[in-house]
Amino acid sequence: MNLKPLGDRVVVAPIEQDEQTTTGIFLPETAKEKPQQGKVIAAGPGSRKDSGERIEMDVQVNDTVLYARYAGTSIKLEGQEYLILKETDILAIVENGDK
Repeated sequence: MNLKPLGDRVVVAPIEQDEQTTTGIFLPETAKEKPQQGKVIAAGPGSRKDSGERIEMDVQVNDTVLYARYAGTSIKLEGQEYLILKETDILAIVENGDK
């Protein structure tokens, strides 16, 4: 993918929710909630202070993140759906316990 976000923006590939609940019920497409979790595919260099100095991003490529439900701009590239979000729309980084 040749997409380089600017400033404090990140490109996220949403992780779709399972089609089956833990109790075994299959969910139709209309009952699924909009994803709120995704993998960071690309990250911008960070925003700038008034002095021109860069503010380092808290997220990095390959981080799994939680983001606000209706945040960002949805785009489709090469048949894949992506979200372009501002870093402030990201609520948390999901960490695995095996780090």
